[in-house]
Amino acid sequence: MIVNRKPLTFLEKLYLPAIAGGFKVTARHLFRSLFGGKTVTMEYPEQKWAVPEGYRGAPYLVRDQDGNTKCVSCQLCEFVCPPKAIQITPPGPGGAADRPNAEKMPREFEINMLRCIYCGFCQEVCPEEAIFLLKDYSITGLTRQELIFNKEKLLALGGVHPGIRKWKHKFEEAKDQEDFPVKV
Repeated sequence: MIVNRKPLTFLEKLYLPAIAGGFKVTARHLFRSLFGGKTVTMEYPEQKWAVPEGYRGAPYLVRDQDGNTKCVSCQLCEFVCPPKAIQITPPGPGGAADRPNAEKMPREFEINMLRCIYCGFCQEVCPEEAIFLLKDYSITGLTRQELIFNKEKLLALGGVHPGIRKWKHKFEEAKDQEDFPVKV
């Protein structure tokens, strides 16, 4: 199919109207920033965008209030990840946990941020509330290897999450029973 187009006029062939329109936009921004006090550009490292509520940023591992790793290597996040960006290596037989009431901890935990699509499935499926999507949108690196985050880096970036404490220590259970005795 051949589309017949209207031939360009002499001014359109010179591109003068397009150039004049570009100068008009530039002059408008210049006068706004000089006399109106309104800046158009954002100075990125010092100023950052305010992300809205419910923003799904980068996934990170978090620690509990005692500083222990919350992840128990159940591998649900690895199974549910659509682009297969999460890789967990379980500890194997005889793997010790670093906190009470946990059977095992992951030996290796990696998230490939180049593959991650920030869908949030990993956060939704985690039974221990060990992985959260933080409001981080500036993930940069000079090489591809820098954007594969290991367990230590994920824990350092995630920090401590003061959330629900799923498991109580034995001394806390005894204290709770003393404070609220059962009356017969």
